Amino acid sequence: MYKNKRLGVRTICTVGILAALYVPLAIYVAVQIGNVRISFGSLPVVIAALLFGPLEAILTAMIGEFFKQILTYGFAYTTFLYLIPPALRGAVIGAAAIASMRHGRRLEDRRGLYYAVCVLAAVATTTGNTLVNWLDSVLLDYYTPALIFGDAAYRFAVGMLNAVIIASIATPLVQQLRRRRVV
Repeated sequence: MYKNKRLGVRTICTVGILAALYVPLAIYVAVQIGNVRISFGSLPVVIAALLFGPLEAILTAMIGEFFKQILTYGFAYTTFLYLIPPALRGAVIGAAAIASMRHGRRLEDRRGLYYAVCVLAAVATTTGNTLVNWLDSVLLDYYTPALIFGDAAYRFAVGMLNAVIIASIATPLVQQLRRRRVV
């Protein structure tokens, strides 16, 4: 399943479907609390990472986030920078999924490691978002430390909690997709 010498048609179609699901899950199934957004947008990325590995998860995240950015904010000079943080989540979880498979077990079957990796991926994503927000604020001349770093601890805590919730939802979905040989 994790051998990726090339992307097959089925894999490309699955990545496209997951990227398409990313957009409504990130925009409409979300709650905005101040500067923090709690959404289910990362669910397709986690699913792609567990099913395929980092490349497909990164593609899912970047394609989905691109359309989310365009539909939410329009195109700006820094639009492509905002594609990096969600891709980090896919890279971290996908790499861990491949490493776990090389040791004979699926990542989601090793519960403690699975949740630790998902929380680590959330920390990487929040760090990436913070850095991209900072760079955006410097480039577009609206930087204030309070705006960029004032609620950082809160954003990290919410991101980690969200990662645990998403990981809990992704596990049975991935198991069903495998069982039914959808992927």
